[in-house]
Amino acid sequence: MQTVEVIDYIVQWLADYAQDSGLNGFVVGVSGGVDSAVTSVLCARTGKKVIALDMPIHQDQGQKALAAQHIQWLEKKYANVEGVETDLTASFTAIQRDLPLEIQDDLAMANTRSRLRMLALYAFASHYRLLVAGTGNRVEDFGVGFYTKYGDGGVDLSPIADLMKSQVYTFAREMKIIEGIVAADPTDGLFDDSRTDEGQLGASYAELEAAMAFEADSPGPEDEAELDARQRKVLGIYRRLNRANRHKMVPVPVCTIPEHLK
Repeated sequence: MQTVEVIDYIVQWLADYAQDSGLNGFVVGVSGGVDSAVTSVLCARTGKKVIALDMPIHQDQGQKALAAQHIQWLEKKYANVEGVETDLTASFTAIQRDLPLEIQDDLAMANTRSRLRMLALYAFASHYRLLVAGTGNRVEDFGVGFYTKYGDGGVDLSPIADLMKSQVYTFAREMKIIEGIVAADPTDGLFDDSRTDEGQLGASYAELEAAMAFEADSPGPEDEAELDARQRKVLGIYRRLNRANRHKMVPVPVCTIPEHLK
């Protein structure tokens, strides 16, 4: 991939989309992770208004520190960026209080955190006439579906969703993003602890990226036989997640009424 040229292409795509939409710029949820860091820089480079929004909810202190460092770096480098922190912990606690306790399992409440952040992003977007820029990469969005439906998946446009995770890291290094963000273990930040994406998925992004590429080649049994034990295990993880999360990657199904019944 021609990194510099692709960065310029995405920046122009973002600028054109905002211009055609008649909106002022972008709001990006900044988490302290590499995907949101890269997305926020791409948006900043358009020269349009950008709000870099940090939305902690019982957040790990390391994640909070990285998000704050990135926002400070952005504001110093780009005059069109405004960093904002809005702590949603109290709002999330109120939701916990109001929902029945028996439905508050780890996954349900992790997804609730993500959807609460989506609500905040769109409140800012509506007030300032901005677009919500998604931060998902291709492995997450179209491989394993590792995002929350109507949470971090609820966006207006997805500037890095055609980039593999490895390419996102290449972008980050080209953009001179803070090394602590590039070096940090990826995490969705949806739990009270600092559990990693790899711990949740059962495989690293590099492994899943390889499995995704392997699957794209329409392999046969003879191809799979050449894989080692770990590669076969990761391929199984990839296929299971892709199948289970397919509903996130396709349009919402519509029950179309036959003409003869109308």
